[in-house]
Amino acid sequence: MNVFQGIGQYLSSGESLVLATILARSGSAPRAVGSNMAVRSNGSIIGTIGGGILEARVREMAAEVFRNRKALVKSFTLNEADASRLGMLCGGQVRVLIHFVDASDTFQSRFYQLVAAASETNRKGWILTRVPREDGQFDWPERGFIGKDGSLTGRLDPVLVQDIVAGFNGRQPGVVRYCEELFLVEPVSNDGAVFIFGAGHISMELAPLTSLVGFKTVVLDDRLEYANRERFPSADEILVLDRFDNAMNGLPVDTESYLVIVTRGHAHDKTVLEQALRTKAGYVGMIGSRRKRDAIYRALLEEGFGRPDLGRVHCPIGLDIGAETPEEIAVCIVAELIKARAGKNA
Repeated sequence: MNVFQGIGQYLSSGESLVLATILARSGSAPRAVGSNMAVRSNGSIIGTIGGGILEARVREMAAEVFRNRKALVKSFTLNEADASRLGMLCGGQVRVLIHFVDASDTFQSRFYQLVAAASETNRKGWILTRVPREDGQFDWPERGFIGKDGSLTGRLDPVLVQDIVAGFNGRQPGVVRYCEELFLVEPVSNDGAVFIFGAGHISMELAPLTSLVGFKTVVLDDRLEYANRERFPSADEILVLDRFDNAMNGLPVDTESYLVIVTRGHAHDKTVLEQALRTKAGYVGMIGSRRKRDAIYRALLEEGFGRPDLGRVHCPIGLDIGAETPEEIAVCIVAELIKARAGKNA
C-alpha cells in the first residue's frame, strides 16, 4: 500500500491525517523531491521522507498541525552529525510541506480519494502543488489533480494545470517553473502494469521484483494450486483462468501494459502470444530459446500475422546477462522491463 492508497483508506473510515511532502532538497539529503509521508494521530506513519532526525522533526511538527489544522512549509538543514545518523557522507537542506488532511472536509476528502483511486487502479494522473516562495504557515496548499482524461479537481487554474502537465515528461516528481512561479509535479500511477502469464518458478521470483520497482503486478494461470496468495504475496492481483485461450478477456491492457509470457509449455506460450499481439500493449516478452521462438513465429506467420507483429516481441525475454537460474532470469526480465519503461518516458 503506497502513501496515497493509505490516505484514501483512512479518509474512507473517517480518520484525518497529516501529509508531509518534500518540495526541494540540496546536498545529500536522503529522499528525492516529491517523497511523501502520511502521519496518523497516533504517530504511526505511511511512507518515508528519509528517516532519522529529519523524519522525527517532521513528526513532531505534525502533532502541532493536527492541533491547529494549518499548513506549514519548513526548511531543514542537516548538519554532519545528522547526516552521519542517516548514513550520509555530508549534510544537506530539505524543504517540506506539512498539511492537515481533514476527513470531514468534502473538498479535501474528494481530492485525495481521487488520487488514491488513480493509484489503486493504475490510472495516470498528476498532482500539482504551487510551491510557496517563503517558509511559514497558511490555510491549505494550492494543489490540483488532473487525470489522463483531462478531468481536474483542486484549487489551481485549469489552463495552468493543463499547460504544465502537457510539458512535463518525467516519470519521477519534479519542480517546474511556470510564469515565474514554481510548481511541484507528482505523477501518480505512471509506472505501468505487468501481466505475468504463468505462475511457475520463474514467476515466483519475478513478481516480487516487478512490485519492488513500481509496476502494478498481476499474475495469471489456469491452476489454482499455483496462482494463489501464498505463492505470490506481493502481487497486486492474482487471476485464475479457465484456460489460456481467453487469457486477455477483460484485462485492461493498453500502451502502459507490459505482458510477460512464461507459461509451463510452448503451446500455452503461443496461445497467449497470439492474443497479446492483438492488444496495444507497450511491451510483449516471451520466454524460450531461439529455436522455440522460430517455431512459434512460423506458425503465427502461417496464421496471418506479419513480420511487424513479431517484431514487437522480446524473445528470448530479458537482457542477455548470461542468466541461468530462475532468480537470475527474473533479474534479466525486470531489467528489460525497466529499460522499456525508461524508453517510453524518455
